[in-house]
Amino acid sequence: MKILSEWIKACNLEQVKEGQLFGFVHNDKKLLLANLKGKIHATDLICTHADADLSTGILSEEGVRCPLHLSVFNLDDGKPQNLPAEIPLKVYNVKIDDDEIYVEL
Repeated sequence: MKILSEWIKACNLEQVKEGQLFGFVHNDKKLLLANLKGKIHATDLICTHADADLSTGILSEEGVRCPLHLSVFNLDDGKPQNLPAEIPLKVYNVKIDDDEIYVEL
């Protein structure tokens, strides 16, 4: 049985300027948008190590850095790049239509 995906409207493109992080909740699902060099990435919002809100972290070429224990997560595959985090973030497909960002759940 194939599970159908759902595209949800996250926000307007101008709400996630280049170099910024944007956290939001949709039906109890906590998600993070990151604009790295003009490309929008979507992952889980909460760090897999210590339940920290990654929207308050630091965005860099390496990915998003957790504000609590400084683990960095790759935005393309969600994998942690250093300890203490060991569990990857879930990543989501993103599309932009008429300056609106949509995430596939």
